[in-house]
Formats: sequence, structure tokens, C-alpha cells
Amino acid sequence: MSTTSSSETISHHDKDIEIQAAVFRRLLKHLDERKDVQNIDLMILAGFCRNCLAKWTVSEAEKLGVNLDIKTAQESIYGMPYSEWKTKHQKPATAEQLAQFNAL
Repeated sequence: MSTTSSSETISHHDKDIEIQAAVFRRLLKHLDERKDVQNIDLMILAGFCRNCLAKWTVSEAEKLGVNLDIKTAQESIYGMPYSEWKTKHQKPATAEQLAQFNAL
């Protein structure tokens, strides 16, 4: 039989959320430090990219009743407006990348 009180459970739940949020921030920082890794590379290798994270952010916000537009979500993921990130960091996809992506 568990002796955990409801306040300890809530505290544990709150800590889990804090840890998950910290891991997500760390992931975003890592992606920001690895601008050389293109979204298409992420899609090919992992099945998601920075844009997916932005779309998931909007989707999860909606589930919580929060109205969040895609441009705001993208800015939180990219650390700048998406159009600016594309201009500064996105390279044209190679024929090989496009072939790999289309084969998914």
C-alpha cells in the first residue's frame, strides 16, 4: 500500500512537468546550435522536424483551450520568425535528400 500523500503526488507531477519542459528547452537549444542540420535531414532520419514541433505546439495549445497561431509557435521553436530562419539557415534540398524524403 502506498503512503504517498496527494500533495506529494502533485509535487511529483509538477516536477515531472518541469523536467519535461527543461528537456524540451534543451532540445530546442540543441537544434538552435545545430542549424547545419536541415529540416529535411531531420524528417529523413527521425520523421519530424522543427516545423513539426511548431505544429505540435499549436495542436497541444488548442487541446488546452489556448489560441496559438503557427507563426508564433514557429518563432518559439526557431528563436526568430520562420521566414528569417529560412533566409539565414535553410539550404536548398539536394536531389538525394528529396529522393530519400519522397521514399518515406
